[in-house]
Amino acid sequence: MGEGHTNPHAALFLVIVAGLVSIARAMTLSFLAIKLQQTFGLGPATIGFLLGLGPLIGAVAAPFAGSISDRVGRRFVLTLTLILMACAMIGMGLAETVFSFCLAQSGAYVAISVYGSISRALMSDICAEPDRLKYFSWRYTASNIGWAVGPLIGVWAGIASTGLFIAAGTLYATLAIGLQLLRLPGRERADCQASKQVSLIKSVIAAMSDRQLAFFISGSTLLIAVYGQWTATLAPYVTQNVTGGVEIFAYLVSINGVVVLTGNPIARRLIGRAGPLGALLGGCALLCFGQVGFLASTGLTGFAVSMVIFTAGEILVVPSEYIMVDRISYAQNRGSYFGAHSLSTVGGFLGPAVGGATLGVFGGPAMFVMFAGAAAFGALFFILGTNIKPQPGESR
Repeated sequence: MGEGHTNPHAALFLVIVAGLVSIARAMTLSFLAIKLQQTFGLGPATIGFLLGLGPLIGAVAAPFAGSISDRVGRRFVLTLTLILMACAMIGMGLAETVFSFCLAQSGAYVAISVYGSISRALMSDICAEPDRLKYFSWRYTASNIGWAVGPLIGVWAGIASTGLFIAAGTLYATLAIGLQLLRLPGRERADCQASKQVSLIKSVIAAMSDRQLAFFISGSTLLIAVYGQWTATLAPYVTQNVTGGVEIFAYLVSINGVVVLTGNPIARRLIGRAGPLGALLGGCALLCFGQVGFLASTGLTGFAVSMVIFTAGEILVVPSEYIMVDRISYAQNRGSYFGAHSLSTVGGFLGPAVGGATLGVFGGPAMFVMFAGAAAFGALFFILGTNIKPQPGESR
């Protein structure tokens, strides 16, 4: 919770790695649907199932990987994860059958889920508590820069081409080597020795049994359902119901990226002043207002303003979630806690699935109201979780 001092070189390395990992993901995984359709001739329903399978498996695997990192060290688990990502990318590039491609794709998504939770835990390990918000915010910014640049590289180099997957795999392997050369604080080994006294299953159960963390996971799942895959639900609504919808949606994607990149420094200061819970509640309110704005919009101006509001909520919520999870964990169980929190990524599957079904059956207004309600209930879960007092024997 506040141990040690910041290792700025290691923290900046992790920030840079976050950006490079996002570039590699964006220039390859962004076009998997096109690859499955054009190369293997699969239909939309099959593509949706296959692309959702990996993240679901990853969400289940992340808590166990987090607990393992508490026992053997973050560096070891992260290195294996990057190597798995490298092999999976190269496997997708060379795959000649649907089975081999989907096997590699599932491996890639599992590795990505594990990478996210363990890298955040390592960031907490190497940063003193007063500096964590800054580096978490920088990490989030670097990731979004990667998502802005990656698709452009993918289009320029040839969508879903074999060379792109091999290049991404080579990048991941290089990052794994760099991680091995990185100097990390000596306390990681000591903490791992302490955590070995608790079995893997018990450490996972202990994290999942923490009532505060359970509420935070529930709240994050709802919030990720709202902002995690917003393009999957907003795109069909705008293109089918608004004149010039394709062009409007393209502008909205650009607006989202610009607000994320320019608004992060402001969001970091607001979180520092209001505290993570206050900033998260404000972010949830903005997510609600953004959904209501989408519901009321009929042209570019309305959608653009609503997207600014919506994205402002997103950049307040994301770092605040991580800080709140960090504050209820400590060095010996941080991997388990961040790993368990990764279960909330299921929201990235529920959002498009439930939102798309609502849009198809009940229409856009019902979908936007549902997402606004999800943001409100997400905030409620965080309030309830924060107000829970630890039971006797629970450490804080």
